[in-house]
Amino acid sequence: MAGPTIRIYSYGPCGTCRKALAWLQQQQISAELIDISQTPPSRELLAAALSQLGSRSRLFNTSGQSYRSLGAERVRSMDDAAALDALANDGKLIKRPFLITAEGRITTGFRVEEWLELLKPGAEPGG
Repeated sequence: MAGPTIRIYSYGPCGTCRKALAWLQQQQISAELIDISQTPPSRELLAAALSQLGSRSRLFNTSGQSYRSLGAERVRSMDDAAALDALANDGKLIKRPFLITAEGRITTGFRVEEWLELLKPGAEPGG
């Protein structure tokens, strides 16, 4: 019986994404892979991420071309609604990889300790 699906929004040229995917493979954890530049997470999913992560800074890929084009000052001046709209409209603005566990827990970036905690069986959303 297949386990619940873990979803990962990633970007092929992203080195951090490649490291995360290699780590998952080493851990023998399968995941649904989604190209974040072609199919960004929905605004609703991004809102859930913001709620769980508690900070917009965890959502923005501050080293990317899209972010530099917008400008840090403009991003800082956005309210949450405008920030979520911008992220939902341009997947390259989103910090990646963007991981959603089978239980609905969300994180961005790749930190092994955090991923181990999130992927523990029985972990609850927001916990």
